[in-house]
Amino acid sequence: MPVVVTGTLIFLIIGGAGVAVLALALLGTELLHVGGVDLDGPVSVEAVAGFAGAFGFGAAIVNELLGGRTGGAIAAAVAGGALAAFPVAWFAARLSRAARRMRTDPTPTRGDLVGALGLVVTPVPANGYGEVRVRVAGQPVKLNARADRPIPMGAQIFVVEALSETSVHVETY
Repeated sequence: MPVVVTGTLIFLIIGGAGVAVLALALLGTELLHVGGVDLDGPVSVEAVAGFAGAFGFGAAIVNELLGGRTGGAIAAAVAGGALAAFPVAWFAARLSRAARRMRTDPTPTRGDLVGALGLVVTPVPANGYGEVRVRVAGQPVKLNARADRPIPMGAQIFVVEALSETSVHVETY
């Protein structure tokens, strides 16, 4: 059974902890935002975690290649780990910044319902509510529907007015 040098084991633990924190930070857990306090400052958690992970694993590799039994070998391992860590930290910072600043479509509102086409899924009576299925922002949405005259199930409809976020006034199409 091969013997792992103590320095290598310490570097592997540093690398593993860095990768674990990086994974949690990139998945959005916001580790250091407890109680609304923002401790990131000018350097993000992702950059520090990426640095620690790459440093640990890079230093462990160099330490094993050099034997890691002398102070000079460990110093070279630290230098090799730092050399690997800076580009990874830069990339992690850029990736997390890009994810945070990613543009998304606006949330659909009741105004987006007007003009939507759909189908009646539960018949709409003259003085009551039925149900219709329309597409809003590409997603099917089932809504309560009123109409001026009865509309049978399966009829194509056009949304004339949004009465609320969950109910509409429709006409046949």
